[in-house]
Amino acid sequence: MIQLLKSSVGRLRIIAFLEGISLLALIFIAVPLKHFGNTPSMVKAMGPVHGVLFLLFIFNTISVGVEQKWNFRNTTRKVLLACIIPFGTFYIDYKILKKIDCSKQGK
Repeated sequence: MIQLLKSSVGRLRIIAFLEGISLLALIFIAVPLKHFGNTPSMVKAMGPVHGVLFLLFIFNTISVGVEQKWNFRNTTRKVLLACIIPFGTFYIDYKILKKIDCSKQGK
């Protein structure tokens, strides 16, 4: 975990994980509770948290894309689209970010 904090790609991976968890919690827990359980408090709590994580993910993706000289069409666009698809950030972490972070560390 500490190793992830040492690189910009590692920090992006952590933000992607947190953003993915918040999206899933919002979609599969908070929204059903709001509509079927008539309790909107979970959406009111999770909405801003997810919003902040979403913006952090977007800004960090663009920052890492520029730093790593990613091709926008091939890499940056895919990573950016992942944050609006449930489970997308986990898939992108496995397929793209993990490989970049490991190769940077020489593993």
